[in-house]
Amino acid sequence: MSVDAITLRPAHQGDRFLIRRWLAEPGATRWWGTAARAEAEITLALASPSALCRIVLAGAAPAGYVQAVDATLWGSGLPPDLPPGTYDVDLVVAAAPTAADMARTALRLLADEVFTTTFAAACAVFPPVADEAATRIFEKAGFRWQRVWADPVDGPAWLMLKRRP
Repeated sequence: MSVDAITLRPAHQGDRFLIRRWLAEPGATRWWGTAARAEAEITLALASPSALCRIVLAGAAPAGYVQAVDATLWGSGLPPDLPPGTYDVDLVVAAAPTAADMARTALRLLADEVFTTTFAAACAVFPPVADEAATRIFEKAGFRWQRVWADPVDGPAWLMLKRRP
């Protein structure tokens, strides 16, 4: 499927079954950590008026979930040196031969929406240092390495930012 056919639509509570199915796939933990952690974050995001929660569509078929949340929602759980107004971005996409392309395109679309509809200074992602493939996808979506962060739950992770254009 062409990445031109990748679009985003608003997610809603009725999408929870789809999201849970994607989180149960073997590779999902590489994007998000444990399913319980992801479920908790998604629940908070869906309830937050400032979060952008989107279903990734490949053509007309749901293929993943991506969200951008004002990082202040997480309180002290993120690095204290994030630029003020940063949105934390997370995603999960269905296992497919084009999963990397879908993820990269969905990240770009969501970051564009964040910068178009909010006053966000940057979007941040925190891929584990050991996950080079995910880090490369984030790089190709325009995120840049800042430093290593000692994530208290997942261990060493890259702090990567995509700054407002």
